[in-house]
Amino acid sequence: MRLLLPVPGPETGPGTDVDAGRLAGLYAYPQDAAAGRGAPVSPAAASDPVWLRANFVASVDGAATLRGRSRGLSGPADRMVFALLRSLADVIVVGAATARAERYLPVRPHEVRAGLRAGRTATPPIAVVSRRLDLEPDAPLLSAAPTGARTIVITTGLAPEDRRAALATRADVIVAGDETVDLKAALDALAARGHRRLLTEGGPHLLGEFLKAGLLDELCLTVSPLLAGPGPGRIIASLGLDDDAVPGDGVPLTLGHLLEDEGFLLCRYTRGAAAGR
Repeated sequence: MRLLLPVPGPETGPGTDVDAGRLAGLYAYPQDAAAGRGAPVSPAAASDPVWLRANFVASVDGAATLRGRSRGLSGPADRMVFALLRSLADVIVVGAATARAERYLPVRPHEVRAGLRAGRTATPPIAVVSRRLDLEPDAPLLSAAPTGARTIVITTGLAPEDRRAALATRADVIVAGDETVDLKAALDALAARGHRRLLTEGGPHLLGEFLKAGLLDELCLTVSPLLAGPGPGRIIASLGLDDDAVPGDGVPLTLGHLLEDEGFLLCRYTRGAAAGR
């Protein structure tokens, strides 16, 4: 994997190979980078900002999936960064539809870098956003989660109480919002539990809602050297409840770094005014 931007200094030369330690530093959350470390060494402090990072992969022509799943667009470098971002995160936020389509399971210890999780649970919990609570308590995502990193279900006050009670036997349930999920309240509730380094892996509707609410701080995007053709959607989708997820003039981003590996481009962008909350 080569670092293309920012341009490496003369002591390293252009296209410098990036080792595992340098990679962790490049993707460090702002509160960790400011402290001069590439990963958290202790649980998040109450004074740490909340920072929401999204991680997606897309084809050169903008497709977010291939044959209905993102896996077909991925490659070794993308999977390496995927594992790294999970290792750095306090919690992984995902929509219920994506959890079903991508067949989500609890994160397992061998899937993350243990050295990047000092002072925290061995794996980050998954937080599933589900307005209708169409989840099964016996589903592996809930039933197989470790005690220290139980799956979290984020729902609304309209969700049936019996469904909430049934899921609460296997997961931690957060009620955020009345008729629809209040994502700001949801992130505040996660932060109150010590989860301030947030990672969302989708899907496109959830990313659109985060953008619409002004909550997204960062986008990590892998561009796959593949033309997927017409049909698949893009990484952002609107729920169609009123207006689009982003304003007509778009959301400006700042490129933090650009990596390349076997034709895959791995980009890290921050939102123009992102400063955490």
